[in-house]
Amino acid sequence: MYTSTQTRLARNVLPSTTHFEYFSIKYSSSTPLTKAPTGRGDSGDAEGLGEGMLLEMQTVLEKLLLQKRFVLGNIPITSTFANKLPRHRTIGSMAGTMPINGDLNNTSAAREVSRIDVDPAYSYRSLALSETEDDETIRKVYRPFLLSPEITSSDWISKLELSAVVKLAEEDFQKTGERLKVLVLYGSLRKRSFSRLLAFEASRILFRLGCDVRVFDPADLPVKDDVNHNHHKVQELRDLSRWSDGHVWISAEQHGNLTAVFKNQIDWIPLSVGSVRPTQGRTLAIAQVSGGSQSFNAVNSLRILGRWMRMFVIPNQSSVPMAYTQFTDESPADPIEGSNRMIPSGNRMRIVDCMEEFVKYTILMKPHFALFGDRYSEREERAEKESKKAEKARKEAEEQKVEVDDAVADRVE
Repeated sequence: MYTSTQTRLARNVLPSTTHFEYFSIKYSSSTPLTKAPTGRGDSGDAEGLGEGMLLEMQTVLEKLLLQKRFVLGNIPITSTFANKLPRHRTIGSMAGTMPINGDLNNTSAAREVSRIDVDPAYSYRSLALSETEDDETIRKVYRPFLLSPEITSSDWISKLELSAVVKLAEEDFQKTGERLKVLVLYGSLRKRSFSRLLAFEASRILFRLGCDVRVFDPADLPVKDDVNHNHHKVQELRDLSRWSDGHVWISAEQHGNLTAVFKNQIDWIPLSVGSVRPTQGRTLAIAQVSGGSQSFNAVNSLRILGRWMRMFVIPNQSSVPMAYTQFTDESPADPIEGSNRMIPSGNRMRIVDCMEEFVKYTILMKPHFALFGDRYSEREERAEKESKKAEKARKEAEEQKVEVDDAVADRVE
């Protein structure tokens, strides 16, 4: 008989459920495994297994244990009942060694990652636009997330170690003379909107990284229709989208999906102008807040929207559950952090990760926006339009020539 420990060991060693079927053992230390062979057995059960199979299994286990709990990737295991189950497999699919409990996370296939050393000269540096450098009107209208210098000089964002991305952003600014232009959209009109509070925290991180951040206020934006295209809020949103290098979208989850307020903003951004989608080639970071347990319905929808608009959605994303527990009180204002700030948590760390990743992707991809926007189908469409335009011009020229010839002939006569 086999103990439950041996049984668990067999489950860990054997490379697949199929092998366990013909090396299966019952999770019991009291059942003798001496039944006559039938050629197959139910997974996890001893019934139908013969002594020959049990002896073979014992041999395999002993061999593996002698190899100090590691096995070579090319050791074959063949069933004793080969005439019944003519299968032949190997333990593992890659050469080398593998722990007997399997490589569940597929770490053997991972590429080696080099660690980037922290550069103390950049760790806590801020690249934020100062008030004297910034445009007064833009600062007032589009940067409601800004706090007093006394707070921003000592709050939690100022204490983030971000040397790698700060260095990258500074080098990019010195090279191009331009800051990354980021449009931030949120999805609620409530007085204390948690999607707006999260959008503000994300904006503060981006602002410290030197981005020109502009937050669009969705209040007074009309519901999408076919008559309000010239509405001042519609034009404002479209101008901001056209101006931007990348977007940050943050929506609350309502009824398992995006809020109407958020989706209405996306619907007003043109899907195409001629044959080109205005958002094509831009980067996009996404996040959501939930009133209940953690969910990913909204970010999944945001990712679909971004792909549909031909934007490059960064791999990372943030979902903040029970958002009402993740921010400090609205008042009184904390003299160190201010009010409505994210409390320390893994959720706060994730939004930092997302903004850091977003800046890296945008810096690396921005020089190639034109390349990403170049598509075969659109080139063909442009060529066809140009050909039709040229043909139309040719026909009009011929018609004019005929009219001139007729006029000349009339005068001669």
